[in-house]
Amino acid sequence: MDYGLNDKHGMEAYRLDQQSKEEIREMSGKYFDEWVANEQFITPTRTITETDVVMFAAMSGDYNELHTSAEVTKGNQFGQRIAHGLLVLSISHGLLFRTGYLDQTAIAFLSVSNWKFQAPVFFGDTIRVKVKVSEKKESKSKPDRGVVTLYLEVLNQQDAVVQSGYKTIMIKRIQDQQ
Repeated sequence: MDYGLNDKHGMEAYRLDQQSKEEIREMSGKYFDEWVANEQFITPTRTITETDVVMFAAMSGDYNELHTSAEVTKGNQFGQRIAHGLLVLSISHGLLFRTGYLDQTAIAFLSVSNWKFQAPVFFGDTIRVKVKVSEKKESKSKPDRGVVTLYLEVLNQQDAVVQSGYKTIMIKRIQDQQ
C-alpha cells in the first residue's frame, strides 16, 4: 500500500511529523519572561454579526430590545440594534487569544478592571483590539509564573475606541530560567 511517502510532498509531511520538542516550543505562546513592558500589538479583526447577538442573547438570557428588536430601535438614539457590551468584551478576549501569544502559556485569567463601554457596536461592525503591556510582576510565592496586565482598546472599522480597560493574566515562566 502506498501512503504517499514516496513523493516529494509525502516525505515533507513525514519529516514535519518528526519535529523535535524545540521546534514545537516555537509554536507555543509567549512566556512571562518574553513579555516586555509597553510592548504593543494589534489583534486580528472580527465582524460582529446578527448571529453573534442572537446566540449571546440566548446564552446570557439578555433579550433586551436594544439588541433584539429592529422595530423598537428604529426610534432610539442609535437608530438600530446594537451588540451587547459584554458580547464585545468576550469577543475582545477571543481576539486576544487569536494572536497566539497566550497559547499553552496562559495559566489563569485573573481580572478585568476599569472596563469602559465608550461607544455602540452595530451589527456589521468590524472590531480589532489594540493591546499594550501595562505591567508585569513576577510571582513571589510561585517562581514558575508571573502576572501580566494588559491595557486593551477595542477599535471599530473607523478606529473609534468602543471599549477599553485592563485584563490581568497569570502566565507561565520559561522553565530553565527559574
